[in-house]
Amino acid sequence: MRIRPASADDAERIGRLFVDSRATLTFLPNLYTDEETMDFIANIVMRDQQVLVAETGGAITGFIAMHEDVVHHLYVRPDLRRHGIGSALLDRAKERMPSGFRLWVFQQNLPARRFYEKHGLHVIEETDGSRNEERTPDALYGWTPNGT
Repeated sequence: MRIRPASADDAERIGRLFVDSRATLTFLPNLYTDEETMDFIANIVMRDQQVLVAETGGAITGFIAMHEDVVHHLYVRPDLRRHGIGSALLDRAKERMPSGFRLWVFQQNLPARRFYEKHGLHVIEETDGSRNEERTPDALYGWTPNGT
């Protein structure tokens, strides 16, 4: 596996991975068509965020999108979870944001919460979801190098 900066040519494969991963979060409402989601990845995420991809054998197996001190997206291909891909991507976030960062996760996404907590992130705030478009309870996590 190697991690590299994403290019515009990766947008469709990143978008497909995002759609497939979000489909496993069955508690979320489906707000957008796949086409709208693919457009969001290609024309917003790829333009406005620093995106890295994990690649294995030429296939994109995960990605992370960051901006300033926020991780906006971290997704791994559903069939390859628990193989170190997410850990490697999160380590890159720690390298690129050594002073710390924040990210949001849905409260019902227990595997993601366990993953982040295992990697030293802690809950800053839990909300009722009224501030996200899915209207689904979420939690703000933070990471700092000293663990505070």
